[in-house]
Amino acid sequence: MSEAMLAVRIVRPGGPEVLEPLEAERPRLEAHQVLVRVRAAGVNRADALQRLGRYPAPDGVPRDIPGLEHAGVVEAVGERVAAWVPGDRVMGIVGGGAYAEYVAVDARHLIAIPESWSFEQAAAVPEAFITAHDALMQVGIEADDRVLIHAVGSSVGLALLQLARGAGAEVVGTSRTAAKLERAARELGLARGIETGGGFDGAELAGQIDVICDLVGGPYLKGNLEALAQHGRIIVIGLTGGRTAEIDLGLLLRKRALLVGTVLRSRSSEEKSVLTRRFAELVLPQFAEGTLRPLVDRVFPMREAAAAHRYLEESRNFGSIVLAW
Repeated sequence: MSEAMLAVRIVRPGGPEVLEPLEAERPRLEAHQVLVRVRAAGVNRADALQRLGRYPAPDGVPRDIPGLEHAGVVEAVGERVAAWVPGDRVMGIVGGGAYAEYVAVDARHLIAIPESWSFEQAAAVPEAFITAHDALMQVGIEADDRVLIHAVGSSVGLALLQLARGAGAEVVGTSRTAAKLERAARELGLARGIETGGGFDGAELAGQIDVICDLVGGPYLKGNLEALAQHGRIIVIGLTGGRTAEIDLGLLLRKRALLVGTVLRSRSSEEKSVLTRRFAELVLPQFAEGTLRPLVDRVFPMREAAAAHRYLEESRNFGSIVLAW
């Protein structure tokens, strides 16, 4: 068996053009791992940040091959793996390296792909829905909560919308694109959409929101506190708008608010195994019931990863962008 494979590699920090399909070394399989032949991989904002040199891969992960979620077929298993056998269709999260023909994955981080799903659909689910489900569990969403989701048309935003609606919440969403808000309302039950071309100051929602899921960060924090109700909860999930913000601590105290930050990629293998198992037990059945559905906006050939990243950075997608071999 050849030790080489094809992968989309970051040849230097920069724009989408620095992504090139090149030969790479096939991952070495450890005893607790599964070697997956990748058929499709999701494209995420974190991949673009890694490409720019702003989000380094964690230890033990390829530095120059992005990709945080994958779907494919088990090629081989490590000597301590009993749960999977070659030929199984699987999907899951990784710390990086999914833009490749093969990826080595902790066996506990894999999920069986439902029979009715394509590999492209499966690749759109793990990162978005595990992130969203974990975020909502951290802030304790309840039926009849009023939830605000920033960047609601993104892959994680739409996962949050579906999960929050399934829990009985009323959802308000923001986006820079009116068409995304209209589609989210028409197809997924978004109660109200707010276009944010000029930013978000929270004034029109003052004191009305119980839970805020913020995928933008930066300057939105001030408006979040304005919109928040007493005992409200804010969870910051993404930082596309920037890493720093000014905060009125007096308002935070007066509202007795909870402010939480979360990230998935840098968590320990044990934590990721818990989140994966929780997703498989609590969330995956909802897809079969029809409460949730994978949302694939567009599929690009893996060799055209640069074009996929350009599309991502134009913020044209409603849901997930997927690369497929």
